Amino acid sequence: MPRSYRDLRSFLRYLEQRGEVARIGVPVSADLEITEIADRAVKQSTPERPGPALLFENVRGHSAPVLINTYASDRRMAAALGVDRLDDVGDRLRKLLKPEVPGGWLERLKKLGELKELASAPPRIVARGAVYECAVDPADLTRMPVLRCWPGDGGPYITLPMVISRDPRTGKRNVGMYRMQVFGPREAGMHWQLHKGGAAHFQRLERGRLEVAVAIGADPATVYAASAPLPPDIDEFLFAGFLRGEPIELVRARTVDLAVPAEAEFILEGYVDAAERRTEGPFGDHTGYYSLADEYPVFHLTAMYHRRDPIYMTTIVGKPPMEDYWLGKATERIFLPLLQLVHGEIVDVNMPAEGVFHNLVVVSIRKRFPGHPHKVMYGLWGTGQMMFARNIVVVDEDVDVQDLREVAFRVLANVDARRDLVVVDGPVDVLDHASPQPLIGGKLGIDATRKTAADGYTRGWPPDISMDSAVKARVDQLWPQLGL
Repeated sequence: MPRSYRDLRSFLRYLEQRGEVARIGVPVSADLEITEIADRAVKQSTPERPGPALLFENVRGHSAPVLINTYASDRRMAAALGVDRLDDVGDRLRKLLKPEVPGGWLERLKKLGELKELASAPPRIVARGAVYECAVDPADLTRMPVLRCWPGDGGPYITLPMVISRDPRTGKRNVGMYRMQVFGPREAGMHWQLHKGGAAHFQRLERGRLEVAVAIGADPATVYAASAPLPPDIDEFLFAGFLRGEPIELVRARTVDLAVPAEAEFILEGYVDAAERRTEGPFGDHTGYYSLADEYPVFHLTAMYHRRDPIYMTTIVGKPPMEDYWLGKATERIFLPLLQLVHGEIVDVNMPAEGVFHNLVVVSIRKRFPGHPHKVMYGLWGTGQMMFARNIVVVDEDVDVQDLREVAFRVLANVDARRDLVVVDGPVDVLDHASPQPLIGGKLGIDATRKTAADGYTRGWPPDISMDSAVKARVDQLWPQLGL
């Protein structure tokens, strides 16, 4: 079973025991300064010496400390999910998808929410939660040390919220991570992009108000689950329980009919109104560019609570790599088995930092027939949030997709532009600034696999250059003597 943390504080203690937290007592400002420090810390990191999580204990004008870069390394992201390697979580999920579940892949996928291990840790309602230890009266968003991240931002932004709402028609819960621009003490923009679960709830709200609760700072599995692109029928709190190996505890909110993480650091309770939108943005986004101002719903704060001596947990996004890269890498590794369930020929997938999740997907496959790479491209574009992938590169199964030097070598060596490039139109992310119009644009598929006569290639594909294995073994023995 994975390691489990009751709350953010227990995870923070675990990281401190491993020497992975830097406590900063120097006075700093939540206005731009924390961003610059956190960004430098990540970009100066190396895989061998990753920068620490940062706990700013002296934020000007605020009593609550700011925690950032919590997940900003492979090691910490894995630790957050209670494992030694992110692939360990994927392996657990892969075991759940074994063929002993009746039927073909579609039936297995439909059964995912009912599988024993996943369903064995449903969230548990408890009578009391530490998050309600203190009430803020009057409720005031500016009491939190919310960061203004970049000079061109429209204002300060809550960047790591767990936004909880219910479908006004079905009552189904959604927990998502949507940035919130603080407009004032009791109002914030709710960045519900068109394709997101929270936006669907808002769109179904024909009139009146939709109750919303926002949790900030919780056990790391719950925070991650709010960011994960889950299938529509999988509850985020249930998934968090699967990741932890034990249920998360929820407590009934005080002024809205929702349940919230009992051990969160802050809880914001309020509503959005069907008839109200306001200009939100610009915002320095994970694309490395500012996303432009646009009209979004408005969150109205009606009540605010926090734990005693709360910790304000946040993140920043911008030119990669930043902390969100490791959250995205966790998604890549955890959900690889689901992709393989639907597309059995897939060997591995890489969404490199430079592609900011949706701009580049590299996939290796076991190629079996002419047009097989194209089948995979179209299949991925039709699978969940892979629909946003702007560029998909398909390589052979023996290519290490995590080694971008090897991927670049194969693409540049194997691709004939007229034969191997596929251009299609399809949906793009709301934040995609390159498409000629919002929400839809061109996509590129690149077939960098070897070609055979079955593909219409008649020249005879050349073999890779490789050294004789006996010679390599002999040089391995000699190497220490060579002084190289």
